[in-house]
Amino acid sequence: MKTSSATLTPLFDLLALLLVALNLRPALSSLGPVLPELGLSATSAGWLTTLPVLCLGLFAPLAPLLSRRLGLGWAVRLALLAILGGVLLRGLGSPWALFLGMTLAGAGIGVAGVLLPGIVKRDYPRHAGLMTGFYTMALCLGAAAAAGTMVPLARLLDAPSQALAFWALPAVLALLAWRRQDKAQPNLPAVRPKPLWHSSLAWQVTLYMGLQSSLAYTVFAWLPSMLISCGLTPEQAGWLTSVSIFIQAPAALLAPSLSHLGRNQKLPILLAMGLVLAGLMLVLLGSPAWLWPAGIVLGMGQGASFGLALALLVLRSADSQVAARLSGMAQGLGYTLAALGPLAVGAWHDAFDSWTSVAPLLAAIALAATLFGLLAGRDRQIHGA
Repeated sequence: MKTSSATLTPLFDLLALLLVALNLRPALSSLGPVLPELGLSATSAGWLTTLPVLCLGLFAPLAPLLSRRLGLGWAVRLALLAILGGVLLRGLGSPWALFLGMTLAGAGIGVAGVLLPGIVKRDYPRHAGLMTGFYTMALCLGAAAAAGTMVPLARLLDAPSQALAFWALPAVLALLAWRRQDKAQPNLPAVRPKPLWHSSLAWQVTLYMGLQSSLAYTVFAWLPSMLISCGLTPEQAGWLTSVSIFIQAPAALLAPSLSHLGRNQKLPILLAMGLVLAGLMLVLLGSPAWLWPAGIVLGMGQGASFGLALALLVLRSADSQVAARLSGMAQGLGYTLAALGPLAVGAWHDAFDSWTSVAPLLAAIALAATLFGLLAGRDRQIHGA
């Protein structure tokens, strides 16, 4: 019995979507495990890890414009080409190539990250929750795979720069698989919608998104270095970072589902941020025997807090138009704020020459994220104006 091409096409489309999602974190998480081998100061390394996260926010507003001008399909291709070019540039090994490559890759990730949820809503309207779950899991798996394999790859290829360039391969595969028709994105207004500057609730969601993301990107950038300072080998630090990121995937799926069981999301947010804070403090202040449990707790907390941040974009919006505006504000401003996390941590470590000294800074960010998360988690909605 033959399988028709019409039957296989949706499966190929889903595979292509997941391959694109797989490319949205390796450029970021692959850097941390080999960062100590690049010969940069902590401040320079902080800037290197900050630039791509900053680009997530700065280039996010370009996504709707590119979608209108080029169509969703070509906009995603352009984003993938930016990721591919940026990752390949890192393979040159020079400082300028590292900075330019990370900037270009961050721009591509920022655009693609805004476009993919719209594609999920367009192509899978009856299964948007399930497909968002698959998309989120692919994103987390890509981050975990890159973090865990970087040190072995650097040893195998005898150069960290070549190992950094290896992560261009998933972008090539995604470009080959991406053959979608270029349909117009639904529900996009003819003109760019105004941000929700007037809404205190929108600001609370944005600040929660930004602050919890700043901790996530700090972990991508600096957790391996923290673990090495605690006595782990680079290989062990890379694998523990990978496991911590991998655990984020099921937590990111489970937390939003459980958040619907109560009248508001304050308790899930409090529990998620409590796990994040506990994990970070155990890594920085605990004994080496607690490093693996700390990494697991940290991964559970960060996955849950990320999933809840995405859920709030929908739960706090009265309709789809408000959700689109809130998503743009939270991602644009939130990720710009998140970029300050790795930079501040690198500068703080450079000033005090100790990872233990970073604990108060990370605790303050976690507590601020908890505060705005509790405010954003109240049972309220933003209405169009």
